[in-house]
Amino acid sequence: MSTPVDDVPDPLSRERSHLAESRAALRAMREDVESLDISDVTANWVNAEVLAHQIDERIKALADLSDTPLFFGRLDYLHAPGAEGAEGAEGERFYIGRRHVHDAEGDPMVIDWRAPVSQPFYRASKKDPMDIALRRRFGYTGGDLTAYEDEHLSDPAEAAKTSKLLQQEIERPRVGPMRDIVATIQPEQDEIVRSGLGGTVCVQGGPGTGKTAVGLHRVAYLLYAHRERLARTGTLVIGPNKSFLHYIEQVLPALGELTVRQATVDDLVAHVEVRGTDDAAAAVVKGDARMAEVLRRAVYAHVTMPAEPVVVVRGSRRWRVPAHELEEIVRELLARDIRYGAAREALPQRIAHAVLVQMERSGEAPDDRVQDSVARNSAVKAAVKAIWPPVDPAKLVLRLLADPDFLAVHAEGVLSADEQKTILWAKPARSVKSAKWSAADAVLVDEANDIISRTPSLGHVVLDEAQDLSPMQYRAVGRRCTTGSATVLGDLAQGTTPWATRGWDEALAHLGKPDGVIEELTAGFRVPTDVITYASRLLPHIAPGLTPVASIRENPGFFEVRTVSEAADVVASCEELLRNEGSIGLIAADARIPALAQALTAAGITYLAPGEETTRQTRLTLVPASLAKGLEYDYVVLDEPQAVVDGEPDERTGLRRLYVALTRAVSGLIVAHAAPLPAQLG
Repeated sequence: MSTPVDDVPDPLSRERSHLAESRAALRAMREDVESLDISDVTANWVNAEVLAHQIDERIKALADLSDTPLFFGRLDYLHAPGAEGAEGAEGERFYIGRRHVHDAEGDPMVIDWRAPVSQPFYRASKKDPMDIALRRRFGYTGGDLTAYEDEHLSDPAEAAKTSKLLQQEIERPRVGPMRDIVATIQPEQDEIVRSGLGGTVCVQGGPGTGKTAVGLHRVAYLLYAHRERLARTGTLVIGPNKSFLHYIEQVLPALGELTVRQATVDDLVAHVEVRGTDDAAAAVVKGDARMAEVLRRAVYAHVTMPAEPVVVVRGSRRWRVPAHELEEIVRELLARDIRYGAAREALPQRIAHAVLVQMERSGEAPDDRVQDSVARNSAVKAAVKAIWPPVDPAKLVLRLLADPDFLAVHAEGVLSADEQKTILWAKPARSVKSAKWSAADAVLVDEANDIISRTPSLGHVVLDEAQDLSPMQYRAVGRRCTTGSATVLGDLAQGTTPWATRGWDEALAHLGKPDGVIEELTAGFRVPTDVITYASRLLPHIAPGLTPVASIRENPGFFEVRTVSEAADVVASCEELLRNEGSIGLIAADARIPALAQALTAAGITYLAPGEETTRQTRLTLVPASLAKGLEYDYVVLDEPQAVVDGEPDERTGLRRLYVALTRAVSGLIVAHAAPLPAQLG
């Protein structure tokens, strides 16, 4: 039961008291779990290990992070939830936080933000108060409650106003990894977060619209709403690189979710060791969805129609399955369109069944054990090996890329002669281990593996920075959620690969989710107005159909374009920004990173690499432009925009890379250049 609404002379003191009581209640919940004795309730050591692991995870989920608010809002209902309009139904008060906390009697002290009763905190408005009399937001310094702000949603006399605490939380300087946005989720974001498990959602969102946070919070919500189902099937977050995954890895644990696996696409398809690279032309062809058909043909080309009968000897009897009957069995299996390996496993049983039919006609009464015995007969095994031989996925791809004749047979009518020549290895490898596989080759091996044996499916997959995936990479992700759903996150304007996604409908089709719903976020919460306005000058040249992000920040942010003469001037700009609170990112074309690193060292400034966690002592990160995507910093110094453009194989990709670099700042941006700026920036 919640605390009834009442008037308190000193609201801030009362709220601080409730915070202290809630922290004590959370500590008691944790101590209760820590004191559990499982010695008498487990049947064996396996059960004991499983239960001990579950208890350990529960203890971690109940951790009280001292610098993180336990609750960030309060809702005062006009009526008891579900009893609106009922005579005598008293209003109730709920504190909204990152996790549920209850007292010794089991009464809630803090309500999980994902609970239905918490939804009006994000959705209620003057137009639709959702039976809320008052919404209170709390301000914190570290973990201490220092301020509050009220909205009387049901009072028509009170004018609508912008929440200053909400703006401060959005704009608050950050040091360290990405934080959750649970206190600042907006109505359009909340709608996506709470969308059902059964459907796939694709979120197109420009810089600063919170699409990554929305995707992570959707996972947290789905785990809350469908925990038992997702505990069985599993969840996965896929990011573009290790730096990005390290940056976001603390968001879900801060919300009490510890079971979500994180990986890159390369991690998923790591059947072979990647030691080589492709040129852009080869990578584009290898990443084309048509390669799936080439691989399918190559795999099933191993099936050979039988020319000889199978003769099974059992005791004094010989049972003969003629070649034409064997061919019927093989064609029936091919027509069923099941996995190559599954059909291969079914073939000996089908042959054995044909033998059992003959036995029954002759008056015998064989049972299942006889059929299994016939299926293991050496003659049957030999026939299966000849008709439907095993196929190794890596060896198959190796042959396709090394043998022009083999590739030509299976790519006929699918790939042109020039495209076949483009993907063939100049120097064929002798073995799977000695081959210098590329990232695109590994995806082909994964596709071949799935043609042979089904890839296990998860309950839900979040795919971030999806615009950079090739069609074949989409297929690799899609087969990991064939029986589940997905959240696809990306920005077409930030596609910086030669095979970048042209449209989300096409991407969803490759993912195997053609019915996925496409949502667009256009309200910018993180990037300052002046910065996003400047960066949006590039949109007509890189993604003319997209709606520019409209910053809703009241603070326009700090923005300046500076002419410099040497690297020392760029370092001086970094020193200037380091006088402010928060993190600093120095972003530059990859080729210019060594010179800037040397200049920073000469100036006595310590710095980090992308993905390394900033601290109070070291707040500057030196970021190659190729790794900037998905990261953000309070302040950014962007070195030589033209060099960022020139570092890519074509101008459009270079301008997209520049758009990414320009939009990493939360509070301020300095563009430093000696060479002329790209003409597209005006």
